[in-house]
Amino acid sequence: MLPKILTHTFDNDEALPDLFKNEMEKHFQVIPYDEYLKSPETHDKDIVAILPWFATPKVDSEMIDRMPNLKIVSTISAGYNHLNVPMIRSKNIRVSNTPGVLNESTAEQGITLMLAAARNTIIGAEMAKNEDWPKNFMGTQFSGSTVGIIGMGRIGLSLAKKSIGFGCKIMYNNRRERTDLDIEAEYFANLDEMLPKCDFVCVVCALTSETAQFIKYKHFKLMKKTSIFCNISRGGTVQQDDLLKALEEKEIHMAALDVTSPEPLPKCHPLYQCKNCIIVPHWGSATTQTRLSMVQLAIRNVLQAINNEKELESEVFE
Repeated sequence: MLPKILTHTFDNDEALPDLFKNEMEKHFQVIPYDEYLKSPETHDKDIVAILPWFATPKVDSEMIDRMPNLKIVSTISAGYNHLNVPMIRSKNIRVSNTPGVLNESTAEQGITLMLAAARNTIIGAEMAKNEDWPKNFMGTQFSGSTVGIIGMGRIGLSLAKKSIGFGCKIMYNNRRERTDLDIEAEYFANLDEMLPKCDFVCVVCALTSETAQFIKYKHFKLMKKTSIFCNISRGGTVQQDDLLKALEEKEIHMAALDVTSPEPLPKCHPLYQCKNCIIVPHWGSATTQTRLSMVQLAIRNVLQAINNEKELESEVFE
């Protein structure tokens, strides 16, 4: 009998796509979360792994205590701020994520959003639909601009390289200067010094206790009035009310967001009413190739944990 795992409900529109289900069923007996909730006691003792998708199932101490054979929580995401890693590891349960495989698609999403904001793509599409074609409606040029990247990890580096392909100058703010970069990029230890110099600012850092809510109104005030702000990290890195204020006061030209807090935003949220704000539904990794690679990596981590291998391909320790 195949090992039993617990994961999100399968639904091509709202939750786990069939692509994930088909890949998982090659290796496991898969228990979708909606089925699990009907009768947890019939599954708890046999579950060896939990694979959360978009933070579902929510993994808490009580759930883990009901699963005597649980070996790993393998989240199908690069971020793991939805998991209480210290609590899980304190119960001798391993934790893994899926970094690396989504670098290119997420960076590509950053480029897409910055270009869309710069060239007023969303506004233009609406104008064309309504046959309202102003002759002097001009955007901003991304090529040759200065791009400031907040968080020069794997995704940040990929974003930088793609921007360089457009002839952009790269600046970055990071916890420390990177000496291993194979590109030309100017490091700023002080974010406040970098922001006034940038035409585009993109947040790419992980959401941690240090970065939570750290982009504030004062930072938007430091940016150029013509600058475009992009976030492809997590919504929680930005003080959303401060962003809204900056947009309403036209302290920046436009914002382009792949992420918000919460997700999704309530339909009545005022950010939706801002014509100078683009919001898409957190799909930086949403390509068939990337999502398949993510679930395959999560599966490999589970198989390694089940086999009690000393090292997982991408284990989380913090």
